[in-house]
Amino acid sequence: MQVIQYRRALHRIPELDRDLPETLSYLRGILSPLSCTLSSPIPGALCAFFDFGRPDAIAFRSDADALPITERTGLPFASVHPGRMHACGHDGHMAMVLDLAVWLDQQTALPHNVLLLFQPAEETTGGAKDLCQSGVLEAHKVQCVFGMHLWPELPAGVIASRKREMMSRSCEVSVTITGRSSHIAKAEEGLDALAAGVEFYRRAAALEAALPPHLFRLLKFGKFQSGTVCNALSDHTHMEGSLRAFQDEVFYSIRAGIVSIAKDIERAYGATVNVYMTEGYPAVMNPADLHNRVRKTVGFFELDKPTMTAEDFSWYQKSLPGMFFFLGVGDTSALHSDTFHFNEEVLVKGADFFEELAEKFQ
Repeated sequence: MQVIQYRRALHRIPELDRDLPETLSYLRGILSPLSCTLSSPIPGALCAFFDFGRPDAIAFRSDADALPITERTGLPFASVHPGRMHACGHDGHMAMVLDLAVWLDQQTALPHNVLLLFQPAEETTGGAKDLCQSGVLEAHKVQCVFGMHLWPELPAGVIASRKREMMSRSCEVSVTITGRSSHIAKAEEGLDALAAGVEFYRRAAALEAALPPHLFRLLKFGKFQSGTVCNALSDHTHMEGSLRAFQDEVFYSIRAGIVSIAKDIERAYGATVNVYMTEGYPAVMNPADLHNRVRKTVGFFELDKPTMTAEDFSWYQKSLPGMFFFLGVGDTSALHSDTFHFNEEVLVKGADFFEELAEKFQ
């Protein structure tokens, strides 16, 4: 099948961030003979516009970058670039949109013009934001955008989505506490950075837990380092974690709470507390009205709850209505693992779904 051939070819040549010369060359090789206009609005991106003479357009997006992972699948079409791998399914995403492009080339009339977006840097700096700011969506009068991600938590071939909360906003949280070491026997002469860190952790967990249960959110720390020996107070504690939420007011309320806790800990323990939080990606929120329009056009499974992972597709939704879908790949290794592989026949389901959307969406 054509879509599988695309996926395997792209799987062999994974590239990182915005430096995607081989990937873009392959995409151009498929798209150049088709009846579309190609452009590269930002470094590492490729867009294909199919003009059906309509006053507006819909867009379909694929991410194109890979991960800095050494592949261990043993596949005959495994990565030829050591230390790089399409371990998050972006090769499959590109393959489905390429298959859609070939189908579009065979059509004579559709309800909308169609813009295909092959986007860099999803895994790193959020290439979606730069592509949105390039003006390419406005130039082609795009009214809404669709995207899809391979998803191991769903049965193979199932396409799923939901209204509103889909994928969370996220940011990294780094906390550094500087105290003063002293011998345990003279603890009163020191400033205990470990105790301060424990109290910070306890209060941060309580801050998150105090929010109403219907609000999807989390604040967790996966790294806590402090001290060097058993008989001296720690003079340094370092913690790293992640904050995730959907509504901006919840997200910024927790961020403000973290800063307030840091100030309280400084006053109580006499230590210095520095907090650094990245801005992160916005949440993927599927608009209810667009969800309902799509539901009238094509069938898909309704998810009961969102996922707390993040995706830079959210930047498109900050610019215009957008809807994101998951394509189930069944019982596979986790995304971002060095053995990630899947039944490639599910890509046919995804490509067919996109084609039906392009043909019928009003």
